[in-house]
Amino acid sequence: MLNAMRATIDAAGRLVVPKSLREQLGFAAGAELEMSAVDGHLEVAIPSQVSVETGPHGVRFVAATDARLDAAEVRELMEQGRR
Repeated sequence: MLNAMRATIDAAGRLVVPKSLREQLGFAAGAELEMSAVDGHLEVAIPSQVSVETGPHGVRFVAATDARLDAAEVRELMEQGRR
């Protein structure tokens, strides 16, 4: 693992994520996170803001916001997904 860090779980079961990792991952105080065990490792992620709905024309992806993206923002998001 690159840049692995150690942390300790306290008696209440809390795990403190080091500041540098929180900043790198975009975790903010009070943020809701999804956690799962994957091949013996703890995987933590920010929940998706997109839901999948089935309608009369098939499956569609629906964002949890009314915000609109311009063409440049869409291209950037597509590039990020390819990396």
